[in-house]
Amino acid sequence: MICENIKKIQSRIRKAAEQSGRNPGDIHLVAVSKHMPVEAVIEANQCGQGIFGENYPQEAKGKIDRLDPSLHWHFIGHLQRNKARMVAELFQVVETVDRLKIGKALDNYAGELNKTLEVLIQVNVGREPQKSGVLPEKTEELLTLLQPLENLKICGLMTMPPYGRDPEASRLWFRELKKLSVQCADKGLFTDNTSVALSMGMSGD
Repeated sequence: MICENIKKIQSRIRKAAEQSGRNPGDIHLVAVSKHMPVEAVIEANQCGQGIFGENYPQEAKGKIDRLDPSLHWHFIGHLQRNKARMVAELFQVVETVDRLKIGKALDNYAGELNKTLEVLIQVNVGREPQKSGVLPEKTEELLTLLQPLENLKICGLMTMPPYGRDPEASRLWFRELKKLSVQCADKGLFTDNTSVALSMGMSGD
């Protein structure tokens, strides 16, 4: 079942990329494995899935310690400062940086670990009070403040759009994030302004 689902999703990704003139190889699927057993992650990996997302550091550690070190792990949950050390140690990418103090904490721990940590800035494009993320108009300011942090690679932006039954409704928010990324790249605010990562959407989108 897992293999079949992965093949279906990858087929949809290829078709969508081709329709929009994109290179399918530039699009990466992050499989959210929170609350899933290690065996499910192994099966997904055997079917070609190599990137996994986890929300909870302690749960993730129990899996990462038991799995092939070649797997690529993204932290996708709300990050509390007291969890920053563990997250810096376990993950290659943190998608949910939305405050300077979190960025500084990750930079400090990454430096102690002698590693470069890839990060995305979480933007609350829908301005939902219950969600984390920097507001769109504050994104440039946060990116500017993060520039001196030498152990972070600022790769792009991430958002979770307002929930809706119609996936098409998410396009508005995705367009806003893309526009914001271009504006920030034009000002040289990412580590690589010619290749800015955008992480957006969930299964329903």
